[in-house]
Amino acid sequence: MLFYLLKRFLILLVTLWGVTVISFGILHLAPGGPLTPLTEFNPKITPEYREKLVKMYGLDKPLHIQYLNWLKGIIKLDFGRSFSLDQRPVWDKIKERLPVTLLINSLALILILLISIPLGVLSAVKAGTRFDQVVTFLTFFGYAMPSFWLALILMMIFGVKLQWLPISGLHSVVGYEKMTFLEKFWDWTKHLLCPLFVATFGGIAGFSRYLRNSMIEVLHADYITYARAKGLPERVVLYKHAMRNALLPMITLLGLSLPGLIGGSVIFETIFGIPGLGQLMWQAVMSRDYPVIMANLLLVSFLTLIGNFLADIGYALADPRIRLSEKK
Repeated sequence: MLFYLLKRFLILLVTLWGVTVISFGILHLAPGGPLTPLTEFNPKITPEYREKLVKMYGLDKPLHIQYLNWLKGIIKLDFGRSFSLDQRPVWDKIKERLPVTLLINSLALILILLISIPLGVLSAVKAGTRFDQVVTFLTFFGYAMPSFWLALILMMIFGVKLQWLPISGLHSVVGYEKMTFLEKFWDWTKHLLCPLFVATFGGIAGFSRYLRNSMIEVLHADYITYARAKGLPERVVLYKHAMRNALLPMITLLGLSLPGLIGGSVIFETIFGIPGLGQLMWQAVMSRDYPVIMANLLLVSFLTLIGNFLADIGYALADPRIRLSEKK
């Protein structure tokens, strides 16, 4: 088991290094430069000041030297300074927006699990019935629904026409400081209803569909037939024997959902004006803020690899055959 985990961890480090090399290279191959939005559209910027900015950010050095300098800073947990006008440390920008993104996506993941697991189990148990057909239609509809289109529809219906919910921000601008705790909680709830719906709709479709297919496969296994032949109650057969094994593929899905806690909110944060990491990433791309872009890419890549690593650990713990195959 220890050798298996060590091998996976080394693969994680090599893969992460490869991601940084490719991302850094592709980013700097884009037309123009990181200082173009700051200098080209400002008539007050002189060529001398532009050269000073280039030297200050180290952009006059060869690309491999820039990468090595950036990598040395990353090892020291220094992501550099933003290329924007405020020139703040990148990590400070990430820290102030990270809690918002984690809160929304964590709530979305909890809702996805609470809804998709019973929905997938019921669809598998009632496979072929009208209930299963309705759920299947809704899951495919959820897959096909573009999240940006769904966000705009919710804004138009509940925010513009009915005026039940606010359409942007995390809380009200006017009078928020004078609200009581319960009023603030309700204000936050109204602002988060539409973003949470957008974040969970597609996830519920994916998770429930995967679990349904896995559950149907398990229900046709020989040991389930044997358990029923022994006279075990159907509830015990379903939830103790079948569901326990059907949830194994969910380990991979949960591992792949980890980076979504950080990087999966670009669309709805931008549309709903939520000051999170997704919106920060979009703004950085539009302004060619390379340090912020690279920091976000590194963070999402690291979480993706950590998610896969945790999924490998989960499979090794859940299925001894994986550990045995590694020893051979």
